[in-house]
Amino acid sequence: MKIKCVFYLLILTIVPVFGQDGFVFDKGIEKVTVPLILINNLVFIPIKVNGVELNFLLDTGVEETILFSLNDNPDVKFYNSEKIFLKGLGSDVAIEGLKTTNNILELPGVKSIKQVVYVILDQSFNLSSHIGIPVNGIIGYQFFKNNLIRIDYSSKKLVVYKSGIDVRKKLDKKFKKTPIKIERFKPYLEGEVLLNDKVVSVKLLIDIGNSDSIWLFQNISSNIVVPTKNFDDFLGKGFSGDIEGKRARIKRFSFDNNQFILPIVAFPDSSSIKSVRMVKDRIGSVGGEILRRFSVVFDYENEQLYLKKNANYNDPFTYNESGVEIQHNGLQWVKETVQMQTVAVDKGITFDNTGKNITNEFKYKFVLKPIYEVAQVRKNSPADSSGLKVGDVIISINKKPTYLYSLSKINELFKTEEDKWIYLEVERNNQVLKFSFQLKDVL
Repeated sequence: MKIKCVFYLLILTIVPVFGQDGFVFDKGIEKVTVPLILINNLVFIPIKVNGVELNFLLDTGVEETILFSLNDNPDVKFYNSEKIFLKGLGSDVAIEGLKTTNNILELPGVKSIKQVVYVILDQSFNLSSHIGIPVNGIIGYQFFKNNLIRIDYSSKKLVVYKSGIDVRKKLDKKFKKTPIKIERFKPYLEGEVLLNDKVVSVKLLIDIGNSDSIWLFQNISSNIVVPTKNFDDFLGKGFSGDIEGKRARIKRFSFDNNQFILPIVAFPDSSSIKSVRMVKDRIGSVGGEILRRFSVVFDYENEQLYLKKNANYNDPFTYNESGVEIQHNGLQWVKETVQMQTVAVDKGITFDNTGKNITNEFKYKFVLKPIYEVAQVRKNSPADSSGLKVGDVIISINKKPTYLYSLSKINELFKTEEDKWIYLEVERNNQVLKFSFQLKDVL
């Protein structure tokens, strides 16, 4: 959620509802393939809810199906609703929501009925502004529990396989199996970290809703000690508020013959994880920055993870060196020039480089483009030292209008292995100001 993207990790304090139907294939169909959107290592797919298509974040770190930001989708109908309270990562209080039953969720060729869906009523809980595309919900265990789910990070495809012996035999030929455990409706794996010159065994939640590589909980075990070279950072946002902590490099992370050198690790503070219901011996999480290096198949039924390395496997681990978090904040009308070329039929003929007679006409069109603003500035970071402030509207980056960028492209600009200079033009209190800073790896 790579530039340190904002990601949302959600742990419900509600009790999961048993007896819900999982996703079942239509007659004669045994495999469904859908395109996915990959942003900051997070996976998004469209799912219809009671006949209305919504965008969902796939998140193995949640038990239930959660909806929010439904202002733009008033046609979604819910039944048998009751008020509840939701609480999770973050240090604030629980928020109000609705529990709704008998919902129908579907992809082309596969459907789930009698689904319980939790609706967040607070419209300020909004992933869309931090991701850069409309995001309406999060789905976890209910999507993964019955079938085999393949996430191909390179080709940006998601495949749902009907559970069976034949499909597992085919996967055995191309993938390497890693044992996992499903506890409290979530997947866990065993690994090791080389931390402060000490090898520490770790049990980690496999959390594709976390864009980072690894999270380690420093107050859970005396073996988890934050390296001396670190910095304080905003790690994300949960149901219960902002998640704060530290970031640092560790020497190595490994699991089942896979080894990653110098990954960036987040160490959330104790107040941010106080509402998390921990399974026995859990030390942290492994997220999308590790998983994106594979094609991954989740087999909850047999407690297996099928992995096949892709071209990203040996990528270096980077982070947001600027210290500034950018978010989407609405749309603006932008005038674009369109050049029209027509054959000339009168005097004043001009020629193109092929000798063809043409006349050039310029027309204008107005299109909606995103507005970006500063959401967070890390203390003592290059962005902070330059004078950037929360709420500044970004007009241009390196002399290029920001509306020409997607949010994920802006994030990539702030990640580099070089000491790159960034030049920003911003609007603050109706004044245009210019700032510059140099990216620097402090780890």
